[in-house]
Amino acid sequence: MKKWLVVIVIIAVGCFLIPYSLPLILAFITALLLEPAIQKLIKGVRLKRIHAVTIVFSLFVLVIGFLSYFIVAILVQQTMMFSQKLPFLLSEMTNVVNQLIRQWQSYSSSIPKEIIVSLENSVETVKNLLLSFATNFTQSMIRYITMIPEFIIHFLVYLVALFLISLDWPQLKKGLENHLSDRTKQRLTIIVTQLSRAGIGFIKAQFLLSLITFLLALGGLLILKVDYPVLFSLLIVIVDILPILGTGSVLVPWGIFNIMNGHSGTGIGLIVLFVLITVIRRTIEPKIFSSNLGISSLAALISVYLGFRLLGVAGLFIGPALVIIIEAMIKAGVIKFTFKI
Repeated sequence: MKKWLVVIVIIAVGCFLIPYSLPLILAFITALLLEPAIQKLIKGVRLKRIHAVTIVFSLFVLVIGFLSYFIVAILVQQTMMFSQKLPFLLSEMTNVVNQLIRQWQSYSSSIPKEIIVSLENSVETVKNLLLSFATNFTQSMIRYITMIPEFIIHFLVYLVALFLISLDWPQLKKGLENHLSDRTKQRLTIIVTQLSRAGIGFIKAQFLLSLITFLLALGGLLILKVDYPVLFSLLIVIVDILPILGTGSVLVPWGIFNIMNGHSGTGIGLIVLFVLITVIRRTIEPKIFSSNLGISSLAALISVYLGFRLLGVAGLFIGPALVIIIEAMIKAGVIKFTFKI
């Protein structure tokens, strides 16, 4: 009874501290994912752990630094420029809609004038909403920029914790094993190994798919000579991760708007780019998921979709993670399905 009481208290305290310990939790998860690479250097190249950890940690920091520079130097610059131009673009969009209504009015003289006036009022309402969205977007960007100093502090804590956890991983593992029975230790080893392999595979699969989508979108937008290609390519990647939306949510309306605005070449090019990205993604996605994630393509699709529907954006990662955990627990013998119908 005392043992379970202590376990319950530890779990309760842990749940309370989770919101304040996110950098440490992320550092622990990252250390778990980097441990296979560290072990390869220790066993394959016969390096001491301090040297292997330093090499892997340095490479990890270099990759993060490169991505951060890319985001700060290019993405933020294009975002600020686009936020300044956004009211003009929204006003231009409204003008296109007004022009369509005037054309429709000239072709539809039999339609009552009250209906036309009502439609014009609706367009004016939409225009005000779009302008309000532009203002809120700009304010949100300023607010996120002011959060950068706090983010840097959390990020430094994350990096220091990652290095120390990776360095002391054997001692942490040994300390945990001292409180586990041989049977529990064996099952936990199978589960952690499976989760580590599947976790790396999931991140690798998502990164490859996002990278392919980004490069295709960036190449297409550069060919079409669209302004802010990096910003819009990143937006396409973010939207494409969501199973309900996809690249068509950005490229198709954008293409239709360009066609209505008299830029038929750009509009058709954007729609062709959407078709190209969709065909290539759907062709390579099942193979990448099945080869990297360790679960079937159908299970990956169902888990991502249901996770998003139930938990939002976080469900995109929690859904597949739950499937991986369940499969790992089945392989470890923790969960058994022995019934027959």
